[in-house]
Amino acid sequence: MVFFITNLVYNLLIAFGVVVGAGVFAGIGALVNNHPPLKTMLDVARSIKIWAVAVALGGTFSSFEAIEQGLLKGEIKSVIRQTAYIVIALIGANAGFSFIKLIQKCGDMWPK
Repeated sequence: MVFFITNLVYNLLIAFGVVVGAGVFAGIGALVNNHPPLKTMLDVARSIKIWAVAVALGGTFSSFEAIEQGLLKGEIKSVIRQTAYIVIALIGANAGFSFIKLIQKCGDMWPK
């Protein structure tokens, strides 16, 4: 059980970090290229969410294979575990995107 919860935390934070990291570094790249950084950050964060989930799950879609095998063999615990990993990774990626949107809202409040 501890191993399961530990992996959930890792999946959440890895997906969050991938989205936030990609957004921040895309913003830095936009500054270097004289493009609007906040818009670039949002665009990249929005488009990278699915890849953040894939990275959090281990870079492959082995979770979906485990779900398939669990359904065919009747191992409900395995299906629930893998589904939890996927849902937590999705939550982490969406939280990262929300964080980037929060940065944009704070930037909009900044006096020009």
